[in-house]
Amino acid sequence: MKTILAAYSGVLRGTGSSIFSALQDLPLGLWPCRSKMEKHLQVISVLQWVVTFLAMGAACTVLLIYIFCTDCWLIAAMYTAWLIVDWNTPKQGGRRSSWVRNWTVWKYFRDYFPVKLIKTHDLLPSRNYIFGYHPHGIFCFGAFCNFGTEATGFSKKFPGIKPSLATLAGNFRLPVLRDYLMSGGICPVNRNSIDYLLSCNGTGNAVVIVVGGAAESLHCTPGMNCVTLRNRKGFVRLALQKGSDLVPVYSFGENDVYKQVIFEEGTYWRAIQKKLQKILGFAPCLFHGSGLFFNNSWGIVPFCKPITTIVGEPITVPKIEDPTEEMVDLYHDMYIRSLQSLFDRFKTRYGLKESDILHVQ
Repeated sequence: MKTILAAYSGVLRGTGSSIFSALQDLPLGLWPCRSKMEKHLQVISVLQWVVTFLAMGAACTVLLIYIFCTDCWLIAAMYTAWLIVDWNTPKQGGRRSSWVRNWTVWKYFRDYFPVKLIKTHDLLPSRNYIFGYHPHGIFCFGAFCNFGTEATGFSKKFPGIKPSLATLAGNFRLPVLRDYLMSGGICPVNRNSIDYLLSCNGTGNAVVIVVGGAAESLHCTPGMNCVTLRNRKGFVRLALQKGSDLVPVYSFGENDVYKQVIFEEGTYWRAIQKKLQKILGFAPCLFHGSGLFFNNSWGIVPFCKPITTIVGEPITVPKIEDPTEEMVDLYHDMYIRSLQSLFDRFKTRYGLKESDILHVQ
């Protein structure tokens, strides 16, 4: 009773510290364990992003069509009209929101795994950059947390640099989802969007491209250090045309957060995956994490595995409007060597053995 009276007197005096200290004196049985509560919030924050990525676009499209069939059809018509007017915004730098990028939910998202961002070199605000992110993983958790939010402090570690994570252009054709993605500084991975950011948006821009894409996601599984890069040269050609420096980025642990069934090359199921990948733009992977309520059950909640993203040394690239194949190959080889060097330098610090190597396909 004395504790409750002390808390009440704190309210009257307007002293929040008195309230907090008084409530701390209450029996522990009346309150859930703080660590458990934080863990629940972390799980919810990660789960909302997974569900958003998988279902928000389709759900909002169905909802929009449904509203057209109700008495509220005028609301749907107004939104559709605005959508048409705003259609090209994702191709013109998007509409990022510092408020959304700094939501507290992203800090819980970061702490679930946890996700860390490691800086190895300074980046000049007077230059533009293309970050090559590796590996893809299933959902690119490291890429999103580090470059689509401020949870790991990108702007403080790289002052004057504005990151734009590039993802499937199809996501920006879906209502509501497009606005949600743009608010985090996420842009379509197409020529128009990247051209705008690197040519018409000043300097200090960093376009983050998950180079391996959907094809790489088919190879991700715990313990696998494999990137799809050998024949991916478009981002190097683009860097030469725009005079943007190349920056290799590797995330240790990205492949460890889900377990995937890997189908061998030449099998029927592998052929289906590749066929759907070409049609849909993403690879339908058969994967699982842990359950929502029990860690030893199967579900879509990722495993709590650390993800450490290393931003490597930039490769200075000259501006050549029409680079030759030899020039593209030269800088592509430089990029591969730089990525392998980055991997070898940090691998033993983040759970790998000295004998582990990075496989480049």
